[in-house]
Amino acid sequence: MKILDDYNFANKKALIRVDFNVPLNENFEVTDTNRIEAAKPTIIKVLEDGGSAVLMSHLGRPKGVRNPDLSLKHICSKVSEIIGVAVKFVDDCVGEKAEKAVAELQNGEVLLLENLRYYAEEEKGDEAFAEKLSKLGDIYVNDAFGTAHRAHASTTIVAKFFPNAKCFGYLLAKEIDAIEKVMRTGEKPILAILGGAKVSSKITIIENILDKVDDLIIGGGMTYTFIKAQGGQVGDSICEDDKMDLAMDILKQAKEKGVNVHIPVDVLAADAFDANAKTQVVDVDKIPAGWQGLDAGPKTLENFKKVILGAKTILWNGPVGVFEMEKFSKGTIAIGNYIDEATKNGAFSLVGGGDSVAAVKQFGFEHKVSYVSTGGGAMLESLEGKTLPGIAAINE
Repeated sequence: MKILDDYNFANKKALIRVDFNVPLNENFEVTDTNRIEAAKPTIIKVLEDGGSAVLMSHLGRPKGVRNPDLSLKHICSKVSEIIGVAVKFVDDCVGEKAEKAVAELQNGEVLLLENLRYYAEEEKGDEAFAEKLSKLGDIYVNDAFGTAHRAHASTTIVAKFFPNAKCFGYLLAKEIDAIEKVMRTGEKPILAILGGAKVSSKITIIENILDKVDDLIIGGGMTYTFIKAQGGQVGDSICEDDKMDLAMDILKQAKEKGVNVHIPVDVLAADAFDANAKTQVVDVDKIPAGWQGLDAGPKTLENFKKVILGAKTILWNGPVGVFEMEKFSKGTIAIGNYIDEATKNGAFSLVGGGDSVAAVKQFGFEHKVSYVSTGGGAMLESLEGKTLPGIAAINE
């Protein structure tokens, strides 16, 4: 695996694919700077070597149209502030104007190109467009894990024009290493905590990780499909009736592979999907009609705590309750606290996938786990065992 430290960037222009697809408010101010901060170490390494950095990214979904609201010029001052270097901007990402701006770039300077997706060729993975991009640097660095599962021009195709001068940035290398720890090299016992609403969205992940894990905690809305499949009463809880056979098959596979599956035994049920609903703690297989399970119950959390504190490698993907409502957030917060404790005791913990990352940020667990993945879709596809095109392109 070619990484940043394999290269000296002195007098070189690094063409870096970053993921600056950040949220903006109505005044075009960046409201979450995590992705910019995550790219900083890679950019600084290039500059400290005595090179210059040409940054390319997409923002939103302009679909090949120059939408001024999605111009990367809006984030230029914030990138400058975070990196600590005045970042130059050019309002194109290929062609004469971009090439001139790159040619004028001095060592120690940073240039941000305009939104890649102003060109439809970017998402199409167009080779001619990728070749134009390749003229803007001496070494290609991919540091955008969030788009590594897309075979776009800037994430995958461009790499072929740098056969002997391409590498992973620090962020992407860290992402690959974190997933490797869970999927291949992690210390046992290995635990996966899978939450979220639907079995159907996690089925490929479950099937792929059953060979790797010792324990599997199933939480959140998925619980009720498993419980109903085993003959339990789930009331009005979310349930995929057409996936009950699949749930039973997963339990059978887990048993054959010696994986301990831990499913909630009690839940906090509500009489409506509402922040002000009436609640009661009930056995998970005896939820009354008109009621629905919206969070893990106290006995369940005690059971989960023992499993989490006994694990040496932990993957957390998906909350165990409707954490967006305070009344139903206690289970997810408890899981975060147990993982924090396990991590302090020496376990490696990886949090990945949209909702669990949102929960970790909301409840302040970001710096209490070993690693929080920056890529939702890319993370999930990695866990499903897929080879990500952006990663394959560097390794080829």
